[in-house]
Amino acid sequence: MELDPKAKALLTAIAVAGEPDISIIPLDVAREQVEKGYARMRIPVKPVGSVQDISIPNAEGEIPVRIYTPEGEGPFPVIVFFHGGGWVFFHLDAYDPICTHLCSATGYIVASVDYRLSPEYKFPAASDDCFMATHWIIEYCKKINGDPSRLFLAGDSAGGNLAAVTAMRLRDASAGETLHTNAQIRGQILIYPVTDYYKPEKSSYTEFAEGYGLTKGAMKWFWDKYLESETDGTNPQAAPVLATDLTGLPPALVIVSGYDPLRDEGIAYAERLQEAGVEVKLSVYGDMIHGFISYLGILKQAKTAIDEIAGWVKQ
Repeated sequence: MELDPKAKALLTAIAVAGEPDISIIPLDVAREQVEKGYARMRIPVKPVGSVQDISIPNAEGEIPVRIYTPEGEGPFPVIVFFHGGGWVFFHLDAYDPICTHLCSATGYIVASVDYRLSPEYKFPAASDDCFMATHWIIEYCKKINGDPSRLFLAGDSAGGNLAAVTAMRLRDASAGETLHTNAQIRGQILIYPVTDYYKPEKSSYTEFAEGYGLTKGAMKWFWDKYLESETDGTNPQAAPVLATDLTGLPPALVIVSGYDPLRDEGIAYAERLQEAGVEVKLSVYGDMIHGFISYLGILKQAKTAIDEIAGWVKQ
């Protein structure tokens, strides 16, 4: 399938801007560049019933979480959302568009978790925050007018990685009786997820190494920022496709882009889940690039994907 013309035009506009590679500039400059670049897109937000910022306590301090609640009485099902950005970029504000659209399309609460970023906080800090925030939401769901029997995990890119890992950690914690509550999750929504440690020999890494937004070099940089050492890359809590046991995990919707270095590992994880007996829907947006759901109002496939997610969770 050919690359969508609007996605191609978007890539051309990014290239013409001529901003320096994130790997060769100071981290604070890279963050400012990436976040200002995204803000310039002016992605629209959707009206929802209410938006509230809360803080969830953990051993390291507090985890900020933004609660998007739909119109209506509730209690509502809850989607716990983990944002992308290579474990390095973004905070809650940047994901207002995606989260409000998810809230509006599903009629569910969306709880967006502002986990600690790398390299200031290396692996497994982000995973720990996502696990602890989800655990709190499970236990205190009624405080946010949520329905604890209808909970979902979701995330894009690095956030998809964190959603997959959180699902495994909740399964294992529940089996080990370390959770004092029903930790069953109804589904996991993995949007072009990072599932494997950096392997440049992969076909999709080779095909889409440069020129399609996310690059092979950027993924190497992200992994270097996230992990203490390459040895951590063999840990399934960093690379969930390497887990020996994927049984007992919640149903999964796995969305991948055709023109994306992460395409192959997203497909591989979906296949591993299916082999383990997990109900999986693999959805390939063959004409899209990595990050396409972030371009609501620019790429029509972004709205299509949001609608697909809404339809899937309502099943």
